[in-house]
Order: sequence, then C-alpha cells, then structure tokens
Amino acid sequence: MYIKKKPETAAAAQAVRPVQRWPQLLPNLLLIVLLALWLAACATTPMSTMLLDETRNDYQAAQNDAAVATYAATELREAGTALEKANAAAGRRDSSEQVDKLAYVARQKIATAQEVARQKQAEASVAQAGRQRDELRLQQRTAEADQARNEAQRAKAQADAAASSAREIEARNAALQQQLADLQARQTERGIIITLSDVLFQVDKAELSADGMRTAQKLADVLMQAPQSVVLIEGFTDSTGTADHNLQLSQRRAEAVRNALIGLGVAQEKIATRGYGEAYPVASNADAASRQLNRRVEIVLSQNGAPIASRR
Repeated sequence: MYIKKKPETAAAAQAVRPVQRWPQLLPNLLLIVLLALWLAACATTPMSTMLLDETRNDYQAAQNDAAVATYAATELREAGTALEKANAAAGRRDSSEQVDKLAYVARQKIATAQEVARQKQAEASVAQAGRQRDELRLQQRTAEADQARNEAQRAKAQADAAASSAREIEARNAALQQQLADLQARQTERGIIITLSDVLFQVDKAELSADGMRTAQKLADVLMQAPQSVVLIEGFTDSTGTADHNLQLSQRRAEAVRNALIGLGVAQEKIATRGYGEAYPVASNADAASRQLNRRVEIVLSQNGAPIASRR
C-alpha cells in the first residue's frame, strides 16, 4: 500500500540547519580557546629583556667569585638588592625601558663589587708581599745575629783556649825552670848543661847510685817536657889511671845515664853519648877535691832541637 510522505515544515527545516553547521564552527572555536590560553599565559609569565638576562648572568658570576665574596661582600649585597628590583619590575610586566633601567643600575653595582674585590685583592697581595719581605728581612737579620753571636762565641772560645794554653805553657816553663834550677843547670853556647858529679856513681864503676837514679828521674822529667830537644851525654874522669881505662870508664858512665833515661821513658833515638876520659878537665887534678870535680857526666840539651855544637 503506498503511503504518501508529507512535506517538511519551515520550522522543522530551521531546526535542522544549526546542527548541520557545527562541524564548520568547531575549528574556529578551538582557535579562540588556544588564543585565550596563550593570552592568559602571557599575562602570568614575567617579562625579561636581554640586558636583564645579562645582568643575572653577571651577578651569578660575581657570586661564584671567591674574591668578590671575600673582599666586596657589602657591594655584592647591594648589587643583589638592585637586581631584585629589576626582577620585580619584570614580574610586574613594567615597561622594558623601566626594567632595563633597573637592570643597568644592578649591573653597575655588580661591576663596582668586582672592581672593589680586584683592588682589595691587589692590596692584600701587596700587603702579603710586604709581610713576606719583612719576614725575610727578619730571618736574615736573625741569621746574621746568630752568625755574629756564633763567631763571637768561637772567638771567645779560641781566646779562652789560647789563654789557657798560654797559662799551661807558662806553668810548664816555670816548672821546667824550677827543675833545671834544682839540677843546677847552666846556659851555654852549646845549650843547657846539667852536671852529674862523681858521687852519683859507685867508686870506679859505671853503675848509678840511688842518688844518681833520683837525679836521673829529675832529668827524665825535664826531657819529657822538652820533646823537641836532643841530648848529648858526655863522660869525664880525672887523670889517675891509664888513659885507656879512663876513656872506657867515661864512655860506660855516659851509657849508664843514657840507659837510665831510656828506662824512665825518654826516646832512645834522641840521646847520644860520648866519653872523653881525662880530657877537658874543669880542675887541676892536683888534689882529691879537684880530681873529684873532673870525675863527672855532663848532659847537654839542645836549643829548640838545634844540633849540639862539638866541644872545643
């Protein structure tokens, strides 16, 4: 059965038309929403300028500089306060001119802080160098004073040692002179001569008596104090008896004195002997007293190691 469709009314046609246009309006609506969001974002993001960015970088570098933190802390704090004002102006979205003006002020204060730090660091370096120079001078003066004191102490020690040595030498010389005086020594052109008389030997023998040994000990003490001296021991007799006997006796008596001195510590290489027999008498041999004077042993000590001159 065929049913005839009724035609649409005008009102129904008008209701259908807006629904059909939505797909065409949707892109425009999205664009409007995105634009609104972008405008809202721009309204909440702080404004910045190239100068402000550079100033922020300069401030960060100054903060990281140990010299600025040490020597220009006050100036750096003032620069930070100025930078905060520039940042606040950018946050309020003031004009770029206003922001740059405040950023410039902050940047100048940063430069001032850096310059102050450089100057004070240089001054500190100069002061440190001065202290080091003063310390070096002090060390040098101290070393010189120590050296002078040490030299003075050495000089005093040397002088004291020399004085002590001089006193010792003087004391030894005095003792030596006293010993020589006790031995009745006499000074001659040949040297110092000490005479041992006949009574210091056994009669007509070459053995020293007890008194002779005591005298030999005194003589050894003298020779030990004069190690540079050489010794010549000369033996003599009187004119009684044969000349050959007297010569042998005088030599044996000289040898007896030499052996006694060696036994008492005198070096043997410095002692020489010679017997003269009845030659070179010191008395006439006319009586017993004179002959006793001729029976003798003479010890000749050289002067400072000089050779002993031959008897004339």
